[in-house]
Amino acid sequence: MAQQSTETDWVSRFADEVIAEAERRAPGKPIVCASGLSPSGPIHLGNLREVMTPHLVADEIRRRGHEVRHLISWDDYDRYRKVPEVPGVDKSWNEHIGKPLTSVPAPAGSAYPNWAEHFKAAMCEALAEMGVEYDGISQTEQYTAGVYRDQVLHAMKHRADIDAILGQYRTKKAPAKKSQKPVDEAELEAAEGSGAAAEDDGSGGSGGYFPYKPYCGQCEKDLTTVTSYDDATTELAYTCTECGFGETVRLNEFNRGKLVWKVDWPMRWAYEGVIFEPSGVDHSSPGSSFVVGGQIVRQIFDGAQPIGPMYAFVGISGMAKMSSSRGGVPTPGDALKIMEAPLLRWLYARRKPNQSFKIAFDQEIQRLYDEWDKLESKVADGSALPADAAAYSRAARTAAGELPRTPRPLPYRTLASVADITAGHDEQTLRILSELDPDSPVTSLDETRPRLDKAEYWINTQVPAEQRTIVRDQPDEELLGTLDEQSRGSLRLLLEGLDEHWSLDGLTTLVYGVPKVQAGLEPDAKPTPELKVAQRAFFALLYQLLVGRDTGPRLPTLLLAVGADRVRKLLGG
Repeated sequence: MAQQSTETDWVSRFADEVIAEAERRAPGKPIVCASGLSPSGPIHLGNLREVMTPHLVADEIRRRGHEVRHLISWDDYDRYRKVPEVPGVDKSWNEHIGKPLTSVPAPAGSAYPNWAEHFKAAMCEALAEMGVEYDGISQTEQYTAGVYRDQVLHAMKHRADIDAILGQYRTKKAPAKKSQKPVDEAELEAAEGSGAAAEDDGSGGSGGYFPYKPYCGQCEKDLTTVTSYDDATTELAYTCTECGFGETVRLNEFNRGKLVWKVDWPMRWAYEGVIFEPSGVDHSSPGSSFVVGGQIVRQIFDGAQPIGPMYAFVGISGMAKMSSSRGGVPTPGDALKIMEAPLLRWLYARRKPNQSFKIAFDQEIQRLYDEWDKLESKVADGSALPADAAAYSRAARTAAGELPRTPRPLPYRTLASVADITAGHDEQTLRILSELDPDSPVTSLDETRPRLDKAEYWINTQVPAEQRTIVRDQPDEELLGTLDEQSRGSLRLLLEGLDEHWSLDGLTTLVYGVPKVQAGLEPDAKPTPELKVAQRAFFALLYQLLVGRDTGPRLPTLLLAVGADRVRKLLGG
């Protein structure tokens, strides 16, 4: 039993368990954590959990001074299953279905040699930005170099035993009245991710069951059927149902094929000595790869199943029909365009693997950043709860050191408002940001980057045109002419206080204080329900006069952005 951690977060608890298990199974050896990714198309934010869960655990183990390897198996020798909707790809890619992902051409215009490398590259770039340290393993390279030859021959020799294990889970063809199975395995398997999706488990050849699938020597596809195999000579005969080609090869020297997924995955657990590898909820149902793999790794490969928490789905909130649109599923690269790497890491670190969560591409990102900034100040003053402080530490740094950060992290919502109002004009942006806090002015936009760039990208790609802020060129004379004395008085009070209050805090006090003064109260009086109604009416009037709408960016930011002279002009001063 692993010693209980004194830490309060899920990462430490798994690290305790993994270290104890590694000492039991392979004392003195590097501790192996693993992830598997299939570069069959854009690798999305749900797949990132497959990497972040072991990364965080491996990083904690590394922080404790243990040697640890985080393997990422690129399942690039999997078959190409379907043509996704991505730029540079049309229906002609259908002809490649059935080939290994590394034998499929990359999308048109790509700088990469094949399909797998093209989609792998974007993920590698995102992982580098996020500080994820790993050993990448190409399954194409492993299989075609004969690295797994002994394992392949061993699996073929024990094919009857593997078939018997798989047989316990296969859906019965005839109606099985006594069956307690609530779901058809085929449905479960069709839902699985990575290499598992709907993969045939090797049954059905005329010569019986074979856990190995050759890629055809002529058309390169896996639409092959093994017709015979001789254990003594390792002679294997197959025919291709696609092009009719057939041949007999010696498996002890043939490298153009792979074990079927449900055998391949447990084979690698044993081969690599994996101690920790999570799997998605789709892999953990009865009869799924993880469950079956546990039996196969023990009974066939004399290995042990990894500690494998099930991880829940990651959702997306409010993704606009994105400029990048790749079938509409955002990738880690898409998220990193609108949020800094520590914030994205934090979303995965603060939730246990079995808790689902959403990643915000809509207005929610502003609230998320406020929460992150608040946590940062609590960590700084020592008032953060231990689990929150641990999640923050895992997000902001790795065992190798701090992640790059914005030197002057101004509120994201302020930066987004400024980017919105100035339409990305650098001089204007610097003028406004330098006036936010006159006692400690921003002197260069570099102090506010990369956060400023992320906020600007968010405004430009995720905020619909009708919600963008366009400041009026000329005063709304018609509206100004219809104002009653109360409204005129409120505008006068605001204009009189501008010079004295020209900073973000000062203008906040001023705009909230005007209705209080008009009601005969002190500027710092506590708001009453009646006062809140008066404040809302005053704010709506200011928005109408400045941007022609009832709402907009926070008023203090808007006033700073518009500039005192223009505010006077537009408010009839």
